[in-house]
Amino acid sequence: MIPEIKVNAAIQKLGVNTKGEMEVPDNPVDVGWFKLGPRPGEKGSAVIAGHLDGENDEVGVFTNLSKLKKGDKLYIKDDKGASIAFVVRESRIYNPGYADDVFSGTDSAHLNLITCDGVWDGAKKTFSKRLVVFTDIVR
Repeated sequence: MIPEIKVNAAIQKLGVNTKGEMEVPDNPVDVGWFKLGPRPGEKGSAVIAGHLDGENDEVGVFTNLSKLKKGDKLYIKDDKGASIAFVVRESRIYNPGYADDVFSGTDSAHLNLITCDGVWDGAKKTFSKRLVVFTDIVR
């Protein structure tokens, strides 16, 4: 749940695709947690991805992710119903294929949110950039 941008989404479990890249959610309204990394709330950097938009111009769950600012809060409800709070630290734009910053950070519990950004490349069927919002657990 991200109250600031009115997100309340179901979480899918994601792995890697045949190209060795992180999978993406199978619809524009859910988010996906990278299950090969830490769970949200565990020490390390958990990663959740969501679509900017859908194939048929549907509004994606992370359409407004770029509007988050330092200090905004978000919440993850775990499989036992407990709520875990995170606070936005910063946002960065990356080229596709990044990884180090997104998956690093083992000193505490972090949650990094990823979506597409930039310009649509019809030939490659992808956007030119990625937006990553870095958050830290609230203790």
